[in-house]
Amino acid sequence: MNEKITWLTTRRSIRRYQPTPISDDLITQLLVAATWAPSAHNRQPWRFAVIQNEAVKQQLALDMGKKLRTDLKADNVPNDIIEKDANRSYQRITQAPLLILLSLSMSDMDSYPDANRQRNEWLMAAQSTAMAGQNLLLAAHALGLGACWLCAPLFCPEVVKTSLSLPADWQPQALLTVGYPAEQKEKTRHSVESRTLYFR
Repeated sequence: MNEKITWLTTRRSIRRYQPTPISDDLITQLLVAATWAPSAHNRQPWRFAVIQNEAVKQQLALDMGKKLRTDLKADNVPNDIIEKDANRSYQRITQAPLLILLSLSMSDMDSYPDANRQRNEWLMAAQSTAMAGQNLLLAAHALGLGACWLCAPLFCPEVVKTSLSLPADWQPQALLTVGYPAEQKEKTRHSVESRTLYFR
């Protein structure tokens, strides 16, 4: 692989961080990198909530944990497993020096009279927002930071919106934890051939 892109293969999802705060300059660099992702119609539907305040982190983690417990109880999951999952989620959210909530807004996207095209427009916004998140993860890696994409907001978007008092049009998509790594990870990938069809 060309050395210009091999750095991509060393990015990992980091879940344990040093307590060192992230500087405002680094946060700005992460957000700027995210906003240079491609987007449908160049409408840039992504929205970011930058969370450093410890009380806000703790409240968000508690609110999300309450919803998680409710859902798992409805699934008849044993209480010990519920508490293990909820506590793990709480630790991941509260121990990260920086949280970035990634949301999408349809306010600047096109509007269609039929549900199918409107659904596709929403998917385009979701794909655009995800690409911004990927840019942010790669930028974090390039800047010597670790980061991890948490999908949990998809399971409790209204809880997240209420906990953070987000604007009405923001739709939470992911919670990114960011910090200086306190762990190392090794991962493998399936071969390209096992995931690819060639039409030559």
